[in-house]
Amino acid sequence: MATVWGVLVEAQRLPWSFTPFERVGPLEFGMTHDQVQAAVHGALSVAVSQGTSGSDGWAEFWPERRTDASFSGPAVTTYYDESIGLAGIAVNALRGPQVTLEGMRLVGQTPSRLEDEFTDYLVAHSRELRYSQCADPCSPQLGLVLRAQRAGDVVLSRPVMVAKAWADRCWDTSEGRIPTREWKTFEW
Repeated sequence: MATVWGVLVEAQRLPWSFTPFERVGPLEFGMTHDQVQAAVHGALSVAVSQGTSGSDGWAEFWPERRTDASFSGPAVTTYYDESIGLAGIAVNALRGPQVTLEGMRLVGQTPSRLEDEFTDYLVAHSRELRYSQCADPCSPQLGLVLRAQRAGDVVLSRPVMVAKAWADRCWDTSEGRIPTREWKTFEW
């Protein structure tokens, strides 16, 4: 039976890596919605989308049906910008791929522990740490915001990675380019 709060174990997650301003797993910033669909074909499929044909918009990708998983819901949300194509990628904490940045696991982690690891990483690489108005740690130099998402009675990390054009003020919930829709996502 499917459960709305089911969380994948690491072995069930697709393994993706993050290269800032270039790609997240098979997804490259700047892709069209059709190219994104082709890149994840067989692993993820579009469940719902709005305004993705050559304009600003978004799409939710759900895992393809798997017999070993008792979960239901989105895995990845993509955000598009009319001028650049794929501009933002949010990975669902419960059932999204495991995205790594130089070995650091970004998805489905305890937010406070990940924040400590992220801060150490930024200091070691002389990068700036910023916080959103929601207290989400962020690095505009990486185009990465580490949001929190509800998983039943706990919260887990939900990374949002953006293209270079969206990195300036990516921590700013009111003046940044990340859509309001993303900042309001806390539940599944």
